[in-house]
Amino acid sequence: MKTTVEELEGKVIATLEGELDTAAAIEVEKTLQPLYQNDGREIVIECEKLDYIASSGLRILLSILKGAKAGGGKVILRHVNDDIKNVLQLTGLISLFEME
Repeated sequence: MKTTVEELEGKVIATLEGELDTAAAIEVEKTLQPLYQNDGREIVIECEKLDYIASSGLRILLSILKGAKAGGGKVILRHVNDDIKNVLQLTGLISLFEME
């Protein structure tokens, strides 16, 4: 699992690549922890190369969303594949996120 975070044009871009399973979630959470506290910026989570997400990965996304909303920001999931969309739909979380 590879996770990168960068700031570009006033937005925070977090890129997730690989399988966000329970084992990978610990390291991913450490990398994304700063996104839990948002100062109103837009957070884009790039999912083009994200192949799988477990419940622990969903929890990380929800924590980022909670922090963004509390700080007046927003979270956009970009390039989500059909498998990940199905997981979001089955869990009822798809309506919480903006999608691009």
